[in-house]
Amino acid sequence: MRSDKHQVKKKRRWTKILLIFLLLLGVGIGYSYFQYKQGVNQSLKKLQTNPSKVNYSFNGQKDQYGDTNILLLGSDARGKETSRSDTIMIAHFNQKKGTFKLTSIMRDCYVEIPGHGKHKINAAFAYGGPDLLRQTIKQNFDLDSQYYAIVDFRGFEQLIDEAFPNGVEIDVEKEMKRNIGVTLEPGRQRLNGKQLLGYVRFRHDAMSDFGRVERQQKTVRAIKDQLSGFKTIAQLPKLIGVVTPYVNTNMKTSDILFMGKDFLSDKSGKVDTLRIPVDNSFTEPRIPGEGLVLDINVEKNKQALHQFITK
Repeated sequence: MRSDKHQVKKKRRWTKILLIFLLLLGVGIGYSYFQYKQGVNQSLKKLQTNPSKVNYSFNGQKDQYGDTNILLLGSDARGKETSRSDTIMIAHFNQKKGTFKLTSIMRDCYVEIPGHGKHKINAAFAYGGPDLLRQTIKQNFDLDSQYYAIVDFRGFEQLIDEAFPNGVEIDVEKEMKRNIGVTLEPGRQRLNGKQLLGYVRFRHDAMSDFGRVERQQKTVRAIKDQLSGFKTIAQLPKLIGVVTPYVNTNMKTSDILFMGKDFLSDKSGKVDTLRIPVDNSFTEPRIPGEGLVLDINVEKNKQALHQFITK
């Protein structure tokens, strides 16, 4: 008899624990959704309207190593179909390890674009949107991407200002002001969204796009280092909401939350980066109709990319 009573009490205790857990889970989901919508509405007020987005088909999948690759694009015409991609990156996410890596592909790489012959790789976006760019990367470097995200640079500004009220700490190498809308003085300082966008887009010096790619990767590492931690993870739903109106992507919000949580976790470590073309793997000829290009050794760069993501 005592044993039966004990079993009943134990069952009631576990029922209460389960109910409390479900209640807390419901509150957490509700709060996250509220924060997400608050972020979306905050951005829509600044935009005054919900921007129309082109519906792209995208037929990518996980790569041969089981990793999730996200094709990250910044468009110089902010999402219009006829634009060339201003920035081309691939974010590599290894779910088992919880690690992230980042590859930047320079836009002037002269490669074969399926159905269009040889052109600068950023022309693939203008010819056929993100899926043709995905196909181009797969054909030349044997690497597929499951997702894409086209980022309007205004969204980058809003995200930085929301996540970093006091700015992102960056060591600015030199004076920068030409064609970036701001003037940056050299030295370690905190940059707001507009200033940081100018920093990552500056290319009017001897280093040109090489320097810009280096600054973009440096900025991603700085954002990761300065955002990481439990406090920021709690802010994540609102941050995603803030940037949502400015991003065209095939990723579900739940996927972004899942990967974002891992990205901001202290366990994910530092973000390793790679630039394509790698050193000593290209020449810089002038091609009629194309201008100056980076004529790359495709095989050498393909090997470097696969070594980078598997090490």
